[in-house]
Amino acid sequence: MPSVLIPTPLRKLTGELESVSTAGGTIGEIIENLDRAHPGLRDRLCDEAGNVRRFVNIYVNGEDIRALHAPSGHTD
Repeated sequence: MPSVLIPTPLRKLTGELESVSTAGGTIGEIIENLDRAHPGLRDRLCDEAGNVRRFVNIYVNGEDIRALHAPSGHTD
């Protein structure tokens, strides 16, 4: 199960947890599952169209997802 590091400004949504685990095969699924467990995270991470916000940095195995050239932040 993927482990997600939560930046300090968002920890109020995770009960001050620094890291949470969630299921998902794509970034989109992980964000959806995070939001189910910690309501409000998706709104902070994604815009109205569901795209990862420009100022949000998401890394998969140490690589920025923007470098993967995947639309909407999905890695599938």
